[in-house]
Amino acid sequence: MAALAFELQHTQSDSKARAGMITTDHGTIETPIFMPVGTVGSVKAVTQLQLNEEIQAQIILGNTYHLYLRPGTEVLDAAGGLHRFNGWHKPILTDSGGYQVFSLAANRKITEEGALFQSHIDGSKHLFSPEKVMDIQRSIGGDIIMAFDECPPYPSEYAYAKKSMELTHRWLDRCVNRLAETPDKHGYSQNLFPIVQGSTFKDLRTASAEYVASKNATGNAIGGLSVGEPELMMYEFAELCCDILPTQKPRYLMGVGTPWNILENIAIGVDMFDCVMPTRNGRNGMLFTSKGIINIRNKKWATDFSCIDDGIPCHTSQYYSKAYLRHLFVANEILGLQIASIHNLSFYLWLVKQARQHILDNTFTSWKNQMIDVLKQRL
Repeated sequence: MAALAFELQHTQSDSKARAGMITTDHGTIETPIFMPVGTVGSVKAVTQLQLNEEIQAQIILGNTYHLYLRPGTEVLDAAGGLHRFNGWHKPILTDSGGYQVFSLAANRKITEEGALFQSHIDGSKHLFSPEKVMDIQRSIGGDIIMAFDECPPYPSEYAYAKKSMELTHRWLDRCVNRLAETPDKHGYSQNLFPIVQGSTFKDLRTASAEYVASKNATGNAIGGLSVGEPELMMYEFAELCCDILPTQKPRYLMGVGTPWNILENIAIGVDMFDCVMPTRNGRNGMLFTSKGIINIRNKKWATDFSCIDDGIPCHTSQYYSKAYLRHLFVANEILGLQIASIHNLSFYLWLVKQARQHILDNTFTSWKNQMIDVLKQRL
């Protein structure tokens, strides 16, 4: 077992965009990277074979809150961890469940000990402490595991944001201590990423990024953004954090976002992204393409027999026509949801791969500026 390693391969000359390589016991990840979200151990409507061969995902997410409730740690331990349970043999990152608990505002209580919450499934009560969350993530078996944090809402009062950040820091220390006391499970290395908080206050974000950096973890995450604040504010605070977090460690911006959000954040030094947007929006008929955004339900596509997107190297995107996909959505045929999800994920993985190549070629900034205008247009 070897701890996660990060090799910084190239930094763009006229921006902070970086290309790198993360090495885990389950394989390597080329950065910048987008990570499909497999909340309950499954990326919705997409098989592991499609993720691996067609979408060419390099790492996926699992969620502690959901996997703890179903199927439960006993099942995951008996299976030998999530990799063996779901048949995904590349790296997995596990989210701590902090954001899910945050979203249950009406059914949870935050204390020094942890977060007491009610299950959305059956109403049963549970306590997530930093120690318990580390134990759960050990059982799930993520290659990268996230510290347990509190995610304050936007907007937040300064006093609340400060109190929340300080609690997140104390919880981080407890996470670090718990991992030091317990061995890796399932025969491979599990690596903790702390999370920067501090809402949209510069002094708090600075203090939190400095505290996280001092832990000398194998990688670091930026949380509490993309929760309703304006896009320019997101970029401002993500950049502030990136400027403080160590250069030689991967930086993960949690829960972001649109294709242009990803490109703008790559430009300020972020390496890793995740978001439910490609699959969730896909299931609702919104397609992100190399030429712009398509609402596939619109009647204009009813007799458009051109392929979904000939600009990306995805079999599904080049095999099916827009007219056929629209027909599937109008007919409420489940295949439509699958095709849209595969296409959107393939597009996101293609986009970050293109970004990486342009960084290596030192042409990222001009390409990004041109690409963002294209990606935002509605077709």
